[in-house]
Amino acid sequence: MSNTIMIQTRMKISHLPTMTGTNAPGGGGDDDETGLVTQTKVKTKKPSLYRVVILNDDYTPMEFVVFILERIFNKGSEEAYKIMLHVHNHGVGVCGIFTYEVAETKVAQVLDLARRNEHPLQCDMERED
Repeated sequence: MSNTIMIQTRMKISHLPTMTGTNAPGGGGDDDETGLVTQTKVKTKKPSLYRVVILNDDYTPMEFVVFILERIFNKGSEEAYKIMLHVHNHGVGVCGIFTYEVAETKVAQVLDLARRNEHPLQCDMERED
């Protein structure tokens, strides 16, 4: 993503050939001219980030949640276990923070793997503020 910013500056232009001065018809005098110079700068905007969260349910085994965290989110077994306990105790847990496309892909992978294993596990993404 990028935003284009136009900057206009008034400055004395003396190095450019002009039709003023002695070269201009009926002219004479000063060769310096004030003009408008336009510069275009591209400013890159950082992408929005999204939290991927897993929601607790009463049917999905804790071991499956740990498996999801290790396999899809590349968490170590200890960190995956801590996140799983947080989901179990608080109802929701953050698996990671990603750009929109990556977060969307991770959510789809979790939901697909849960459905294939016949678990009702829910996963969602929330915009990071």
